[in-house]
Amino acid sequence: MIDGNEMDGNKDYYEEGADSCGCGGGEEEDSCGCGSGGEDEGSSCGCGGGEGHGHGHGSKNPFDEQTPISGVKSIIAVASGKGGVGKSTFSVNLAITLANQGKKVGLLDADLYGPSVPTMMGINKRPDLTSNNKIVPLEKFGIKLMSLGFLIPEDAPAIWRGPVVMQVITQFLKDVEWGEIDFLVVDLPPGTGDIQLTLVQTVPINFAIVVSTPQDISLIDAKKALAMFDKVNVPVFGIVENMSYFICPHCDKRSDIFKHGGAKTAAEKLGVNFLGEIPIVEDICELSDKGEPIMTKDIHPEVKSVFNKISDSLILRSEQKVGA
Repeated sequence: MIDGNEMDGNKDYYEEGADSCGCGGGEEEDSCGCGSGGEDEGSSCGCGGGEGHGHGHGSKNPFDEQTPISGVKSIIAVASGKGGVGKSTFSVNLAITLANQGKKVGLLDADLYGPSVPTMMGINKRPDLTSNNKIVPLEKFGIKLMSLGFLIPEDAPAIWRGPVVMQVITQFLKDVEWGEIDFLVVDLPPGTGDIQLTLVQTVPINFAIVVSTPQDISLIDAKKALAMFDKVNVPVFGIVENMSYFICPHCDKRSDIFKHGGAKTAAEKLGVNFLGEIPIVEDICELSDKGEPIMTKDIHPEVKSVFNKISDSLILRSEQKVGA
């Protein structure tokens, strides 16, 4: 169980990770990636060796171990193939939009290496523990929040090996008192690594949203994120084009700074929904830094329109699944 003392400076978790590393040495390699040792070794690795692996030899599929989070109706995974595309900003404002529409919402900051939810939501303090050692999420704007940023100093790096990262993500999912919520928005780190795999193996994901910019390099990586969800049988809700265009506040002239329309074209080619274009707006950045996300303000209708449309579609789809 994670508690505040263990997280200080990452010391205890860093040392604990040495017992479950992928280096191939030691007796305690329960979750290593080396493929050597006793029958139970490598139980969560992907190397293909041993009885506990999820591939071949008549072993269990690791995705069969998924269990829903008690009280959580739908989980939305927000991903990107690369960093710097505004994925966390999107996650925060999507969560607020859903809450504005009367839904009970949780927001899990799963980017352990760069947790930004505390800054963007304007709250950073240690959460309490229940009598049975469950973490009580913090709350802001009517949203239940969990982030590594609440548990370690702001300037402390998470210097952890993969097995420790997977342990922390699992505990954020299972050992947080989420209560009854309609949507849990999970802000994933960029890429397709341990955190993403742990999430999809631990809990069933109802919706995956991929955030990209119009640039070719961003779209190439976004396609990898889409391919990852396809391989692990997670339903892709769609792709959104962030930083799509810029409207000059002085002359109202539109500029396609990072090109335009690439995400929509990619969505059409890949057969996934295109969720909309979010423009570059100076207030989005400034308000996020102040801990006042743009969807808490009554400004920029073009931005609010995109988030409201996505939120409406998510709510409708979730209700259709319940009624099916």
